[in-house]
Amino acid sequence: MTLTQDEILRYSRHLIMPEVGVEGQEKLKAANVLLIGTGGLGSPAALYLAAAGVGTLGLVDFDKVDFSNLQRQIIHGTSDVDQPKVESAKKRLAEINPNVKVVTYDERLTRDNVLEILKDYEMVIDGTDNFQTRYLVNDACVFTRKPFVYGSIFRFDGQATVFYPGKGPCYRCLFAEPPPPGMVPSCAEGGVLGILPGVIGVIQATEVVKLILGKGEPLIGRLLLYDALKMNFREVKFRKNPKCPVCGEHPTIKELVDYEAFCGLTRGAEEKNDLSAKGILEITVLELKKKMDRREKFVLIDVREPSEFKINRIAGAKLIPLGSIPERVHELDSADEIVMHCHFGGRSAKAVAFLQKAGFKKVWNLAGGIDAWSRDVDPNCPRY
Repeated sequence: MTLTQDEILRYSRHLIMPEVGVEGQEKLKAANVLLIGTGGLGSPAALYLAAAGVGTLGLVDFDKVDFSNLQRQIIHGTSDVDQPKVESAKKRLAEINPNVKVVTYDERLTRDNVLEILKDYEMVIDGTDNFQTRYLVNDACVFTRKPFVYGSIFRFDGQATVFYPGKGPCYRCLFAEPPPPGMVPSCAEGGVLGILPGVIGVIQATEVVKLILGKGEPLIGRLLLYDALKMNFREVKFRKNPKCPVCGEHPTIKELVDYEAFCGLTRGAEEKNDLSAKGILEITVLELKKKMDRREKFVLIDVREPSEFKINRIAGAKLIPLGSIPERVHELDSADEIVMHCHFGGRSAKAVAFLQKAGFKKVWNLAGGIDAWSRDVDPNCPRY
């Protein structure tokens, strides 16, 4: 693709680099890259790829912009709150570089649509935060022979690598099995330094540009680990697993599977397992409010961390962080009825399960946690 006069001026700092030049910039202009997620990782990746002149960017995201996103998802602004993320991102990218074609997919990526979406792109950036989508993207990329640029963030730690079918190991070679549901906290539960996804997302964008140009040494078979607190980068090498069920010598997975089931999740319920099937009873925030108004006798336990307890709290709640429940369970011996809550309901469900095993009979999990309380009962209780 020939560069226009405007593009020659816009990309002039690229053109004078021997590793890029006119030929390399034309490769960037002809490239098609798909970004899964326009959140913390997708934001910096999309901004820099658009600025670099990647010709077509596909954006997949079914979410809307929330105030809590703005601390790290820098492609969105305050005026974009409640707008579809893909539309907010498209508007911002047009300001960065109107020469870039942005294609939006305002939908959840599933095994029913992933191959159809991927077919128009030569490589994929994964900016998601759940395991089922990562395994889905990995398998789809292996089947279609497309590079998969991976990134992950949590609190102060990040990691990135490149999975390139035919040239190196895949995601399943590195992570053969997903962790048990709820074992790894989400950013909504554990938090994330707002700057961190900027670092990892830029690394992902850098790897994409290198792959398009065919320059440098991509992170194939190398997992880059970043510790923001220590300002330390480490590298862990890993190899292709000959017994990998997807890319190994004798693959057993030859088509897309049920990734929710594979990751131990109930279809359509990503934030929690089927609690009723586990015998965990739930109470709604409206039901809890009625119990309080009737002055019923029960103990309300908040299993969040002390830092969260300082943000907001339900009046009368006693703080016992989830990790402290086993050593402080004796404090609940005199309680006839207990209601456990956390931020969204996941951690408190674990606490309920523990107490049930310990012999407590009447224990409830607050559905939706304090977030639902703030939304549906007490609007003066800050959401976070």
